[in-house]
Amino acid sequence: MNILFIADPLESFKIYKDTTFSMMREAQKRGHQVVACKMTDVRWQQGEAVSAQVREITLTGQADAWFTQTATRRANLKDFDAVIMRTDPPFDSEYFYATHLLSQAEREGAKVFNSPAALRNHPEKLAILEFPQFIAPTLVTRSEADIRAFHALHGTIILKPLDGMGGMGIFKVGVDGLNLGAIIETLNRDGAQTVMVQKFLPGIAQGDKRVLLIGGKPVPFCLARIPQGGEVRGNLAAGGKGVAQPISARDREIAEALGPVLFARGLMLVGLDIIGESLTEINVTSPTCFQEITDQMGCDVAALFWDAVEAAV
Repeated sequence: MNILFIADPLESFKIYKDTTFSMMREAQKRGHQVVACKMTDVRWQQGEAVSAQVREITLTGQADAWFTQTATRRANLKDFDAVIMRTDPPFDSEYFYATHLLSQAEREGAKVFNSPAALRNHPEKLAILEFPQFIAPTLVTRSEADIRAFHALHGTIILKPLDGMGGMGIFKVGVDGLNLGAIIETLNRDGAQTVMVQKFLPGIAQGDKRVLLIGGKPVPFCLARIPQGGEVRGNLAAGGKGVAQPISARDREIAEALGPVLFARGLMLVGLDIIGESLTEINVTSPTCFQEITDQMGCDVAALFWDAVEAAV
């Protein structure tokens, strides 16, 4: 197959942990042509199909110069066997506009994973609202008074912006409310920005688990991202330690409930974040942790992904 990856710049990849690199490596191993572009390379012009200036590459197997570029060309997205959307958040206006270009490409015949409409409809923090039976006490608001009332009710809380990634902008406030006002000002900006507030889950000490769904089915192993030092955040980007482990019965219960629903909407790959017994986020833009799970548990997650994509195509 001829595969187009829409991703961040190839030169920025940290290949020892990058999931998109893991996907590319398995694709090439299976004999597929690997082609890449950035979101900024995609365009539509009246009278033409959605297209992109793309780079044909070959992976070298080396740690430093990990790819060679064999050709560049402009190509229509509909002419690829699959288009893999792997641009990292934030989900800003430009990302939103890009999903509309990809929806047009779909109308022209392109096969895009994950579905651009599904990406638009499942913002990663807010998607959990559809599944209240699995989440901890949660508040989404612009109101400072609402946040203070939630804190008074639940004691220790977590506050976070809706557009962050990698643990960016996450704050913990204890029962004493120390610095709550300053944190609200930082995140809420006098009511201009919506904030998510959740009851603090002590299970974070055992890790913020990333449970992967591929083709609507859970991968049997997850990555528990365990906070280090004085951190409350388990995110690997915030210094968390990744420990792979089998998914628990509760993890499987949540995954099997959500998997078929999300897959039916065009979400081939989903990353569920679970702390203790509670679902905290549904990641759909560029879920990660393939390499950590594969390296520690011997479960070839990239192979599972391509099995599902090939079946879908």
